[in-house]
Amino acid sequence: MVFRNRLRWVPVMLLAVPKRHMTQAELWTNTVVADVAKVAVEVGAEQCLGGFRLIANFGRDAMQSQEHGHMHILGGVHLGPYA
Repeated sequence: MVFRNRLRWVPVMLLAVPKRHMTQAELWTNTVVADVAKVAVEVGAEQCLGGFRLIANFGRDAMQSQEHGHMHILGGVHLGPYA
């Protein structure tokens, strides 16, 4: 499933997650990652007409704030001071 992220670092920031709880490592080493990626690409293409990025963070040092496996769908340009 895909939903809007509460963080707004870029114009479009969505999360694609499996319905069943999995850690990030479990998601990325399981065949379900292909299903999540397929949905992420479909929604990214629909919501981000100029292009998008798929990103996954693993662990606190990588800024992963949730234990649930997920991938970010980011569209648009960063609007902060480093743009």
